[in-house]
Amino acid sequence: MNRRLPDGDARTRILDAAEELFAGGGYDATPTARIAELAGVPKGLVFHYFPRKIDVLISLVDERTVVTEEDVEAVPGDAAGTLSKLAQMLPLRASPAMRRILFREADTHRSVRERLGRLNTEIIRRARFALELALPGSRGDAARLEAAAATFAAVLLYQESLCLLTGHHIDPDAVAELIAHALG
Repeated sequence: MNRRLPDGDARTRILDAAEELFAGGGYDATPTARIAELAGVPKGLVFHYFPRKIDVLISLVDERTVVTEEDVEAVPGDAAGTLSKLAQMLPLRASPAMRRILFREADTHRSVRERLGRLNTEIIRRARFALELALPGSRGDAARLEAAAATFAAVLLYQESLCLLTGHHIDPDAVAELIAHALG
């Protein structure tokens, strides 16, 4: 296959190529030469930016799963809308490929497993905070808010895996509605 990714800076093209290839066939099955070919760069340039192949994976996971500290747009009384807005801010909603990479590689790469754990914690924290803002009277019910936040984080993180297993797409907005209804 001689397909190449569109122009852009070489490092970004390398990460784009790695994301596509790692999501498709896995890290271990992807030779560095194939990443370079798809990125349209010499193989040596891959090693210029990433001294070892594992550094490509680590950079990809660390850089493309960042949860930014943007303000949560919470509307008092609208937990579903608040969670939906939060989900749109998170990088994993836009990238099923990164979810596949995270779950495929977490079993064999400690750094990916650790990042997945940190990502889960970050999403739960953000969801709990968003729910506290949207439902200010619920602050005394910390256990329910924590369970709701953890449920929402699980859907965001695991939706690709669930889709692969069941064939059903899970809409985070619909889950936000269910959670909001349960919190009533």
